[in-house]
Amino acid sequence: MKSPLEQCGSGPALDDILPCSGGTSPVRQLPLPSGTRRPPASPIPSRPIPSLPPIPKPGHDCFTWSSPPTNGAPVATAPFDLNRRTALVTGAAGGIGRAIALRLAEAGAHVRALDVDADAVRDVAALTGGEALVADLSDLGRLDTLDLRADIVVNNAGLQHVRPVEDFDPERFSLMLRVMLEAPFRIIRAALPGMYAQGWGRIVNISSVHGLRASAYKSAYVAAKHGLEGLSKVVALEGGPRGVTSNCVNPGYVRTPLVDGQIAAQARVHGIGEAEVLDAVMLEGTAVKRLVEPEEVAEAVLFLCGPHSAAMTGSSLVIDGGHTAR
Repeated sequence: MKSPLEQCGSGPALDDILPCSGGTSPVRQLPLPSGTRRPPASPIPSRPIPSLPPIPKPGHDCFTWSSPPTNGAPVATAPFDLNRRTALVTGAAGGIGRAIALRLAEAGAHVRALDVDADAVRDVAALTGGEALVADLSDLGRLDTLDLRADIVVNNAGLQHVRPVEDFDPERFSLMLRVMLEAPFRIIRAALPGMYAQGWGRIVNISSVHGLRASAYKSAYVAAKHGLEGLSKVVALEGGPRGVTSNCVNPGYVRTPLVDGQIAAQARVHGIGEAEVLDAVMLEGTAVKRLVEPEEVAEAVLFLCGPHSAAMTGSSLVIDGGHTAR
C-alpha cells in the first residue's frame, strides 16, 4: 500500500490542489487581472512535531506520558505507575496467564493471581510477591464471594473441547461459556465501580483468532470467544468516557499445555499423527511457521496497560503469525 506522500498527485484532483513532496505540481491559483504582478509566496511556517515520551524499560518503576491537547488546551502530564496498580489475572497458574502475571509484576504491579489449581497459583504468587486466589470460575456463586476489585483485569482462563456439534455434550458447552464468557462478565462488573471512581482502569480479555474466525469442531470455544469480543467492545463504549479501556488480545496457537491437549484431540478427530496436526492443521495457514510464545502475549498485555495505548479501546490485537491475513 502506498503511503500518503506516494499517493499525492496520483489523481487529477490532488494534482490540481496540492504539490507533492519534492514534486512540481503547483497549488491551484486564480488568474490575476492583466498587468498585475503576483506577490512572492510566503513560506509556510513549520510546526514543531511533538516528541513522544520515552518507551519505558522492562521493570521501570514509573511511566510518564503527555496527553494530547484538546481544543487548544495545554498538554497535561499524568503519572502512570504500575507500582500503584493492582492487577487481577485469571488462569494465572500456567501458560499465558502465568507469563502475564510475571510480566505485570516485573513492571511493578501488585498481582492477584486467580486459578483453580491451588498449588500452582500459589507458586505464581510467591514468584510475583502478590496474592493467590483459588477459585473455579465455573462456580459463579463462589466467584461472587471474592473481592475482585482491581485497577487492571486480565480475563485469561479458558478450556477447550473438540467435538462435532452433533456430538458435543450440552453440559460441556454450558461449562465452557460459564468459564470463558459469564465469569469474565462478572469479574468486569465487579471491578468497574472502583475503576470508574478513580477515573482509570484497564481491561484486557485474552480472546483468540477464534474470536474473529471459526474452526470446525470447536463450537463452544468459538461461541465463547466471539461473545467475549462483543462484551469487550460494549465495555469499551461504556468505560471510555470514564477513563477505562477494554481490549482483546487475539493469539493464534500458543505454546501452552492447553494447545498440547488440542493437538492430541485434533489428532484423534482427524485420524492423523500429532506432528501432522501441528504442520497441516494448526500452522497450515500461517506465514510464521511456529507457535506463539506465552511471553509474546504477555508483552501485548503490558502494552495495553501502558501509556502508549491510552487511546486504544474496543480493539482486538492479533498475534497469530499472519493466520488472519488471508
